[in-house]
Amino acid sequence: MKKILVIHGPNLNLVGEREPGVYGSESYDTLNSNIIDRAKSLGIECEIFQSNHEGAIIDKLHAARKTFDGVAINAGAYTHYSYAIRDAISAIKIPCVEVHISNVFARDEFRSTSVIAPVCKGSISGFGFASYYLALQALAEL
Repeated sequence: MKKILVIHGPNLNLVGEREPGVYGSESYDTLNSNIIDRAKSLGIECEIFQSNHEGAIIDKLHAARKTFDGVAINAGAYTHYSYAIRDAISAIKIPCVEVHISNVFARDEFRSTSVIAPVCKGSISGFGFASYYLALQALAEL
């Protein structure tokens, strides 16, 4: 059975409360419950981690290299400038899929630049919570 890590970056713990016009009104707990259910339906084990701290995300990525088959990561704002997270993804040598709830290309110009995309297997954005489910599907098939 494949084991997938889902990482939620900064401010994603406020999904459902923060900018519902962008991120929807369903809660963070609902998102996580749906991710676990989808993973089970795909026959994969899933762990979920959230942090608002760059170093904690990097530490989790480093640890993932020994226990996970892949990572779905929504690095939040770190997507656009964290070369440290980019380097951690590159270093762990397991497939990572970049995830965004909103269509980052339809928002502020700075959001259309991802420093992590070049070291990820792919990027999925703009499908709401389904962006995570599509990432799980992709990782299950790799």
